[in-house]
Amino acid sequence: MRVAERLTGGARRPGASRGDGQAAGDRSRPPRPHALHRYGQNHLVDGNILRAIVKQAAVGPDDVVLEVGAADGQLTRPLLERARLVHAFEIDHRYASRLAKLAAEHPNLAVHSGDALRQDLAALDPPPTALVANLAYNIAIPLIMTTIAGLPQLSRWAVMVQKELGDRLFAAPSTKAYAAVSVLVQLACRREEVRAVPPAAFRPQPRVDSSFITFVRRGTATAPGEAPPPSAAGYAAMDQLVRLAFGQRRKVLTNTLAGAARAGVTLSRDDVRRALDDLELSPAARPEELAPPQWMALAQALGWPAGAFESDGHA
Repeated sequence: MRVAERLTGGARRPGASRGDGQAAGDRSRPPRPHALHRYGQNHLVDGNILRAIVKQAAVGPDDVVLEVGAADGQLTRPLLERARLVHAFEIDHRYASRLAKLAAEHPNLAVHSGDALRQDLAALDPPPTALVANLAYNIAIPLIMTTIAGLPQLSRWAVMVQKELGDRLFAAPSTKAYAAVSVLVQLACRREEVRAVPPAAFRPQPRVDSSFITFVRRGTATAPGEAPPPSAAGYAAMDQLVRLAFGQRRKVLTNTLAGAARAGVTLSRDDVRRALDDLELSPAARPEELAPPQWMALAQALGWPAGAFESDGHA
């Protein structure tokens, strides 16, 4: 699977070489370092799109923003104007001095060096309430899943991702894009808006289209007919069950889930058949055929594990 480019903020001065950009209309800042392939860097050069995604992110004065991939702060700056505080992570040390200078000018910016996925995000103080970031394909799913499960106070995601991934997050059952991550994200979150972003908006241009997608954590107050989100314990149990099933997505659930064990519960084929029958689902059902609420109901019917699915308002 191709690792997509990270989509970082910024723009290129007229005549500059690719990867050597700076903000449009601002020649006071030095040229940006050339893009590094190992970090999948592609810089957003379309000012209209930058303004549109900042608006779509809907950051407010009470928000504490987690930004991953701050680069030289093109997205960070407008976030600082709107948020209470921004926790900005950047793995590329070449941007350290620029971000340090920006932090000196803005007391509501906390800069964190290194790989965000290797940090204890739950220890951030104050805790993030929103994730606004331009994400490389290879870290997008781990970061989204980590923040859903591990940051209960984070209630809003506004992320630039490869279009393929954006489609997968909220894919419908029985479609090619529907996967374990589709089930897990939709159990916890509700999609708000998607904005298509073409390759021409970046320098260097990625080989794929992108999407800026916003979604919010579902609370205990749900729409009619919509199941409440699982508790933290229930979400961890769902994660194991769903990933196990989708690991062999072409096989029927009675085969993929037989022998699965958690918290003293070991499933047999008969257990799975009975649970499917109770839910009026076919004994030949495959993982991609079940919608997220049906996955929740199946886990409860299986007692996976018993008592873990009382909603506490957080995934």
